[in-house]
Amino acid sequence: MQIRAHAGAFSMFSIALVLLPCAATASGLGRKGALRAAHLDASGLQSELGEAMAEALGCGGHVGEEHLAEIEEQITHMWQTLPKVAGDRVERRSLRYLVHRHFNRKSALHIRGFEPTRPANASGWGDADILSQRVPAFVESVLESRHKLERGFSQRDAAVMIATLEQLIFDSESALLEKVYKEQFKPIDRSLSTQGLGQVLESYMVHWMMSEDKDAIRLLLANRTLLETSFPHWEQLVGFVHGEMKSLDFRRQNTPHATSADASSRRGHNALAQRYSFDDAHGIIGGITKSFASYWESECASMKEALIDMDTRHTGRVPLSKFYSSGLDSDWRFGESETYLRELGALDETNVWIGKQVIIPNYIQAASNCIVSAPHYLVCCVNDCEGLLGEIEEAVGAPVAEPSELLAIVGNLSSQATLSDDPPRDLKGSLTSQLEQIAAAHGGRVPLHGRLFAQWLHYAFPRECPFPHKAGTANVLTPTEFGSGYIAKEEEMKEHAAAVNTSNFSAVAPGEEQ
Repeated sequence: MQIRAHAGAFSMFSIALVLLPCAATASGLGRKGALRAAHLDASGLQSELGEAMAEALGCGGHVGEEHLAEIEEQITHMWQTLPKVAGDRVERRSLRYLVHRHFNRKSALHIRGFEPTRPANASGWGDADILSQRVPAFVESVLESRHKLERGFSQRDAAVMIATLEQLIFDSESALLEKVYKEQFKPIDRSLSTQGLGQVLESYMVHWMMSEDKDAIRLLLANRTLLETSFPHWEQLVGFVHGEMKSLDFRRQNTPHATSADASSRRGHNALAQRYSFDDAHGIIGGITKSFASYWESECASMKEALIDMDTRHTGRVPLSKFYSSGLDSDWRFGESETYLRELGALDETNVWIGKQVIIPNYIQAASNCIVSAPHYLVCCVNDCEGLLGEIEEAVGAPVAEPSELLAIVGNLSSQATLSDDPPRDLKGSLTSQLEQIAAAHGGRVPLHGRLFAQWLHYAFPRECPFPHKAGTANVLTPTEFGSGYIAKEEEMKEHAAAVNTSNFSAVAPGEEQ
């Protein structure tokens, strides 16, 4: 049995969001009740923001002022560069874009319902199962109900939405944790030893990463040897989990006042008595969710390096023939079907001379490479373009900029994830003229968050910045959601791979492909 190390092996698991406890978090969101999904109805969506958030969180609707201020500071540069509709307010589409990028930048989480590829006027709000299947949509509709007579959302609204989503995601994980406790016959109201906590967390990771594959979960948990030999990098994964446990112990020993304040250190559960409650375990897995993408980034970097080695033209694209040729020699990589790649927005079919090509950053960011697929979020590879765009936003500090200003800023940026032999980008010529054309169509300045500038960034940093497809032309679908045809047939791969050495066309300048 071999477990493939991407989402093809980790299908979705279901998390019920009824009567979940609100666990304490380091961010200051309190534990004061239960998530009362069963009692929410249409009238709840029309209530005031504070009352609606109280229903959503089951925590009195309270989000700590300190944490909200922290979030506002984190999103300030992005907020300053978003187009405003009235005063310092943004429209719903910009709000959704900001929320998506915040979670993507901070933890490489893709929040379902906030995908940029989703049409701005798409609406599925009001489903009977909205809290268990579409939590982000619920929160957005609550905010929108309060502002239906106003024009746009404030920066504080954005911070409240982000904080609420953080808590809802954190709460949802307790359902799976409770399931693991029950499977191991461990009462959730009793403390665990270090060994007992380790057993729970290791089992939780198998459930979390394998999602709905119940047969595989049962086999892996029943056979330690099979788990160690077939699960990708299991020993390193165990080391990561135990490192999170040691981090809690370290905080208990070195910051007793802080851990007492957030209840992770208390009588019988402190540096002198290494016992762990359900809340302690919950806090650890919350930290794992936020930091797991950073831990798994070595796998993403290895995959990207393999793709870059095949990108001899430095266009951020790999001929489909090379892609499949490499896939035939790999245990699990580069085997997505042509149809699935097209659905993901990772396939470029515009160049008749070179033929079909896989777009490197779009493929790296695709749902097929997200290591965890939960009902309302995915844990994916780090987006290398986020750092570049963040520097631009900080330097400009406004929704629009002169082409000369952008060229100076981008010219000083270092491509953050390229190999050492990757040549610096030459912004002269077509890239300069294209930026000037964008400005000419917008009154002489370039909108930072328009699709045209995102497209320009892709050609300036073709290996880091994804090509921005029009909304509705690409979809965020995991292999399970796409269906049985997500893997290419071997004969299909061989047919494409046979052409790997038959084409030697010269490269087309990236800017000319626009």
